[in-house]
Amino acid sequence: MATSLTTTFNQQMQGFTSLPRQSQIGLLVGVAATIALVVSLFIWATRPSYATLFPGLGERESAQVMEALGRQGINYRIDPLSGAIQVPATRVHEARLQMATEGLPKDTGFGFELMQQDQGIGTSRLVETARYHRAMEGELARSVATLSSVEFARVHLAQPRESVFVRDRTKPSASVLVNLHPGRSLTERQVAGIVHLVSSSIPELEPERVTVVDQQGRLLTPRDEDEGMNLSTRNLEFTRRVEESYVRRIMEIVTPIAGPDGVRAQVSADLDFSRIERTIENYDPELTALRSEQLAEEETRGNLGMMGIPGALTNQPPAGGALDAEGEGVLGPDGDTLPGSSSRRMTRNFEVDRTISHVREAPGTVRRLSVAVVLDFRDQTNEEGELIRAPIPEEELQRIERLVREAVGFDARRGDSVNVMNAPFRMVAETDVFPEPAIWQEPWVQDLAKLALVALLALLLILLVVRPMLKGLAAKGASEAQTDEAGGIKQLEGGEKVGEDQLSLTHDAGDPLHLPGKKPATYEENLQRVRELIKEDPKLVAQVVKNWVADDGN
Repeated sequence: MATSLTTTFNQQMQGFTSLPRQSQIGLLVGVAATIALVVSLFIWATRPSYATLFPGLGERESAQVMEALGRQGINYRIDPLSGAIQVPATRVHEARLQMATEGLPKDTGFGFELMQQDQGIGTSRLVETARYHRAMEGELARSVATLSSVEFARVHLAQPRESVFVRDRTKPSASVLVNLHPGRSLTERQVAGIVHLVSSSIPELEPERVTVVDQQGRLLTPRDEDEGMNLSTRNLEFTRRVEESYVRRIMEIVTPIAGPDGVRAQVSADLDFSRIERTIENYDPELTALRSEQLAEEETRGNLGMMGIPGALTNQPPAGGALDAEGEGVLGPDGDTLPGSSSRRMTRNFEVDRTISHVREAPGTVRRLSVAVVLDFRDQTNEEGELIRAPIPEEELQRIERLVREAVGFDARRGDSVNVMNAPFRMVAETDVFPEPAIWQEPWVQDLAKLALVALLALLLILLVVRPMLKGLAAKGASEAQTDEAGGIKQLEGGEKVGEDQLSLTHDAGDPLHLPGKKPATYEENLQRVRELIKEDPKLVAQVVKNWVADDGN
């Protein structure tokens, strides 16, 4: 086997050396190109897929991460389009854990770590205040950036100096710039959350003095002139939540009866957002109570005589008294009679029951509800065993309507309306059988397909290019060897005289048998040359021996 391979190789080399120089160069270039193509395909098939390690890194953070990856021995590359650092997909999580152990990537911006830096001995109070001010802005920006819709944020604080004069005091203010992710937006609640987060972090900062702006320059905080529009928006949102609550109640109570896909419900709510305050004072006359009572009596017995200007005539003593027949004293005939009138007054104060009510009606009360419910036909099997759609009986529809009324709190005085109807709206859908993912979609199959493609291309190159080329070279080398052998045999049989570069197989006298090569000096050299010739071209030697045997037989 080894001898045959050696002979074939010698023939190929002999055929290659017999080609012109230009053909030899072209053949070598073709072989080199074929090898390079096979190696390139193999590298492409075995090259791992890469994934982004950390998106959105800055230049400084990227340099730190690249240095850390080099120390950890993790291969990486730079994406030419985005400039992101990419590592093999199979080592993404491992690389992230390794970077986390080294504290990479570091948070953008500056926070309270500024206060940990060496401030030096001669640091002034102004510098310390400015550094603390900057640290507060950085910490607030980090907090705002933790929202899912915010890529990064910047916070600017305007904190005036404190003054001992009340008239000169100025309230602090703040502004927030948020850079949102593409396709993301902040809801009204999220903006309000940012406003209250910033205002709660700064002393004496009111929420009205916080402004939020996005990267497009749009003001996200409401303005004073938009108060009416914002109020209408909040009212619409509250109405929608109320309607969704009623729909959810209906679905929860009707779905067990009609099935998860057999019911549709909508509710329209008319809400009153008026703010009403009233004070009511009621008196109950039937409920009285005596609070106080006052009694006054007065009696007058008569006149004491003439009244007039003081003097001798008016200052006369009264006349003497006398006894009557009954023994009681009476005035004389010239005296005045005693008074005979009296008066009596009584005052009573009663308290009447009084009720004072101060009523403040909250906005958002329900003024009217309109409910619409549609139930689908039911699937039934007829006598022939076929699946048909049948309507729901009227009695059952009425029971379902009563359930819906109870669920939404139906009130006829408000003018509420509930309408439940039965109509087919869902087609009988065939059960979709989701096929399992094809085996060619598996990642390992794709990697194996790459290797198989490389192997197939290499095999085609060997069979269609390399093998015919080698066979051609071997055939050409064999034909030239046969030509040389035939010429040597003729020389040996004819006994022609050979040149000085031929050898003799014997050292005896007579006609020697010469072989190609330099003329040896001794018999041992001749014998060694024959051995080498047998190793190099055994077919030629075998042919010579065959001819000798044939000559001896004749």
